[in-house]
Amino acid sequence: MPVVHHKDVAGEPFKGGATYQTLLGDGQGSTPIRVGIQTSPPGYKTALHSHPYLETITVLEGEGEAWLQGSDRTVSLTPGVTLVIPPNCRHWFRASGTGPLR
Repeated sequence: MPVVHHKDVAGEPFKGGATYQTLLGDGQGSTPIRVGIQTSPPGYKTALHSHPYLETITVLEGEGEAWLQGSDRTVSLTPGVTLVIPPNCRHWFRASGTGPLR
């Protein structure tokens, strides 16, 4: 089993000021899950999108909210919350606090 040291993984800049460190997989879905660490500045919001792989969002710090296809409300993102998003499920999330959402 490979070991990934987060300090050795460069962050990829995203439009809007976020960065993403890919720890496992890639954006094309070559693995059944993609694992990474995203750091989003206050006010950052993703576009409505989906992925060909299972996505999990685990909040380590900060505050935000997310919306998943099929829901009529948003989910609060706070430390200790993990969202599990099925492949091809449209969703978005945003950083709503005063500090980064990680």
